[in-house]
Amino acid sequence: MSSTVAAARVVSTDSDLRSLRDQVRNLTSRWRDAGRYTPQSDCWLRSFDLEFSKELADIGLIGITWPTRFGGASRDARARLVVTEELLRAGAPVAAHWIGDRQIGPTVLRHGTPELQQELLPGITSASYVFCLGMSEPEAGSDLAAVRTVAKRVNGGWSVSGRKTWTSNAHRATHGYLLARTNSDGRKHEGLSEFAFAMDSPGVEISPIVDMSGEHHFNEVTLTDVFVPEHCLIGTEGNGWRQVVEQLSFERGGPERVLTTYPLLIAAVDKLREAGDDRHDRELGELIARLGGLRQQCWEIAAALDEGRAPVTEAASLKYLGTRFEVDVIEFGRRVGLGVQRRGPLSTALMASPGFSIRGGASDVLLSIVAKSGARA
Repeated sequence: MSSTVAAARVVSTDSDLRSLRDQVRNLTSRWRDAGRYTPQSDCWLRSFDLEFSKELADIGLIGITWPTRFGGASRDARARLVVTEELLRAGAPVAAHWIGDRQIGPTVLRHGTPELQQELLPGITSASYVFCLGMSEPEAGSDLAAVRTVAKRVNGGWSVSGRKTWTSNAHRATHGYLLARTNSDGRKHEGLSEFAFAMDSPGVEISPIVDMSGEHHFNEVTLTDVFVPEHCLIGTEGNGWRQVVEQLSFERGGPERVLTTYPLLIAAVDKLREAGDDRHDRELGELIARLGGLRQQCWEIAAALDEGRAPVTEAASLKYLGTRFEVDVIEFGRRVGLGVQRRGPLSTALMASPGFSIRGGASDVLLSIVAKSGARA
């Protein structure tokens, strides 16, 4: 297995980071001013535009930390953090590449075979491949150790059967990530393995889950005797639990756990400024101070990634605190008088909010991770 993730990278200077910010801001401003998108909360799941992702890919901003032989730029994690912060602040349509860039690519870099790396990574960096996550199940939810999807060995690979739910953008995805049980002996955390598979494989059925606003980005995915080639096993058979916990540090430890409702916060500030209303200044100041602290945590996690570590505990802490912050931003928007218009900033954030405390790990699970880490220290 590979540990490419620890390879030498270009260390960003402050000037480099400022240039990256300007580059992303110019792109998002041009698209927004041309009416090609409207800033949206929860954009990394709900705002999908493959052409936007392809333009990011054309200027080398997808897989920016990955080796150049896979289409990356061998930049450090701070560079990626700057790019993702600016995309989220702008509420840009990034859902097409987000999952592949954020966690599937790094997982394949750490644990995938050279064949799988060459097969998948250039497709992600070019925005040719769109990934979805096959983790949650109808009877498992956030308890990933309760996964029942089964992968059985067959000639040349694996045969997979089971169901996955809340699978965002599966109907648009070219590829899927899959957590499946390869051995039922032992404790429930044992015998799990990770796979990558093509969404157009025979036996894959996608059923839409439409939310109450009529939007469709969630899906249920049913797999019936789906063949997955041997080289598409990610890492070591039966080591999926350890690997997925590591992978979740990529999912939990990014600025999307802090800036998902940023477009709503800006809308609230604009409303107060236009009205000359200073009655909420103290509450706004507290929110901004919390945001500064959370951003600092993001930078510390980026530093850990640059050291080749998987910051599991730090990411769990950020996710827990970020969830509380983003919910409080919604309450602030409500208090300052933003209305609940269809597809308005408050309504969009409200529609997304039920998932805040679940996706990436339920809050009680995150607290358990932090507590166990403290007990070991």
